[in-house]
Amino acid sequence: MADMHMTGPARGGETSGNLATTANWLGAAMSLALVVGVAVWGYRLIVRDVSGVPVVRAIEGPMRVAPENPGGQIARHEGLAVNNIAGTGTSAPPPEQIVLAPRPLDITEEDMVVTEITDTRTLTTQEEVALASLREDAQTQAPALALTDIANADDPIQALADQIAANATPFSEITPARDTAIFEDESEQDLVAAADIIPTSVPGVARSLRPAQRPAGLQLASLSTPTSAAQISSGVAERASSEIPPGTRLVQFGAFDSPEIAREQWTKLSARFGEFLGDKERVIEEATSGGRVFYRLRAHGFGDLSESRRFCAALVAEGADCIPVVSR
Repeated sequence: MADMHMTGPARGGETSGNLATTANWLGAAMSLALVVGVAVWGYRLIVRDVSGVPVVRAIEGPMRVAPENPGGQIARHEGLAVNNIAGTGTSAPPPEQIVLAPRPLDITEEDMVVTEITDTRTLTTQEEVALASLREDAQTQAPALALTDIANADDPIQALADQIAANATPFSEITPARDTAIFEDESEQDLVAAADIIPTSVPGVARSLRPAQRPAGLQLASLSTPTSAAQISSGVAERASSEIPPGTRLVQFGAFDSPEIAREQWTKLSARFGEFLGDKERVIEEATSGGRVFYRLRAHGFGDLSESRRFCAALVAEGADCIPVVSR
């Protein structure tokens, strides 16, 4: 008889399947809880940022509190004999006499009453003498101030001074000084000076000095007459361009339509830069470009290229046009 084999689910497979299902459910629950927690946290954060306005509140109670015992608290180990035993090894001897501390002082009733301060100031000897003299004067003439007012015044000396000033006679009026005449002739001035000589018996200066006279050659300052443009242009040396050899160092101020305009420009430059153009010669050179004739205004009298460059640098610094060139 042939053997028969029966097949069926094993017990071990069911156990592993249950564990996997349980793990899956636990993972799903944890994931769901994490999502819910993140959602709640995000919602609270949004609500707090939108509606949660920070408010600064004062702390309840006073800022400073006075201590109950300003002198400090006495520690329990202070003033005990046992401390001497721990510190020195022997006990402290007993005190010879024990005295109770005095009671604190209190303000008495008489100190609490406020008394009015009266003026007990006495007059000095000088003030008494002044009052006595004032009384004597009051018998002969009517005083301006009453004696009682002076005695009761804050400053009797000042009151006495006011009394004296009120009864004093005013000074005589000052006579105006006589006018001093102006003398055209020195002889008249000498006669008046001789009449005003102070006698030798009077101490002091016998004769006052006469002030010095104005110098005869004194003249008022006047402005010099400005030099006209015609005078400047008439004394300028002009050299023809044909007389200048090639290679000579020159400076050019510009190109103009006619020689007259070029000479006028030279006159203007001479008025502004006379110290620079004093020893220079004027050169007007005719040139043609593109069928147009123009005239170049140049200056002659430079030793080398460096001198012409320094000259142009000085004029350009003042706002004028200047270019170093070489004649051809």
